[in-house]
Amino acid sequence: MHLILTNLAIFAVMVKMRLFLILSFFCSLGVLAQPAAEFRGVWIATVVNIDWPPANAGTEAQKADFIRQLDMHKRNGMNAIIMQVRPSGDAFFPSPHEPWSQWLTGVQGRAPSPFYDPLAFMIAETHKRGMEFHAWLNPYRAEFKIGQSSIASDNLIRKRPDWFVTYGTTRYFDPANKEVQRFVVNVIEDIVRRYDVDAIHMDDYFYPYPVGSTPFPDEYAYRKSGSRLSKDDWRRSNVDSIIKDINIAIKKTKPYVKFGISPFSVWRNLKDDTQGSVSKAGITNFDNLYADILLWLRKGWIDYVTPQLY
Repeated sequence: MHLILTNLAIFAVMVKMRLFLILSFFCSLGVLAQPAAEFRGVWIATVVNIDWPPANAGTEAQKADFIRQLDMHKRNGMNAIIMQVRPSGDAFFPSPHEPWSQWLTGVQGRAPSPFYDPLAFMIAETHKRGMEFHAWLNPYRAEFKIGQSSIASDNLIRKRPDWFVTYGTTRYFDPANKEVQRFVVNVIEDIVRRYDVDAIHMDDYFYPYPVGSTPFPDEYAYRKSGSRLSKDDWRRSNVDSIIKDINIAIKKTKPYVKFGISPFSVWRNLKDDTQGSVSKAGITNFDNLYADILLWLRKGWIDYVTPQLY
């Protein structure tokens, strides 16, 4: 009887130890599954003064309003600012490539007065609060609204009109033009080299959203290219090449700087692709904006994706 009880006691201890080890294993998995830090970013749009700066505000008012917004976002638990610094072929910093933004001073090409470097100021204030600064650029938009936008005398629209196409009420850099691609890469490389940014960021504007049934005006460029790809695949290859080259330029300059995309929420619908989502979107990244997000992820050309799910 004593032997039987002893064996039962040993068995009970062994069961407890196994349960403890199993629980410890799953708990460790839970710990490992938790990210070191959450990415809690907030977008601050400058195009048409949506979020910043206040329209017609001077230097000190611009600085004060940015600090006000930063402090508010910090209180709300944000740890990253995604700041639009090139909304439309322009710059919120002294650029050797493009004019000052009209949404900074009211007139494109006019520097802030008293002078300051908004990008350097914003990065310093953001880092002072322990937050990341992601510089947000639009790669192709050049004239927000034709005939109503301020265009500086040294704007490339005036210097290189062959680089641009008009679609709807907006003028765009031609995504198929290799010189344009190199130019955009140079703009980004300049930012990464001169400024202490944590990331370069782009959203959902690659080829523009369709304007009704009007085709994007690139038939001539497509034929001139001599490509054997279908036009859709050719357009995607144009965007793929600039994404790849931007990634190379960033990592060559500062390997720790991230490259992120905030695309339209639907890559493709399931009815069109087995990798697609159970969605019924009338527009998709792959089919209409010619942005193959999954390819960029697989190739490692981008570091993060934050789909627009709102």
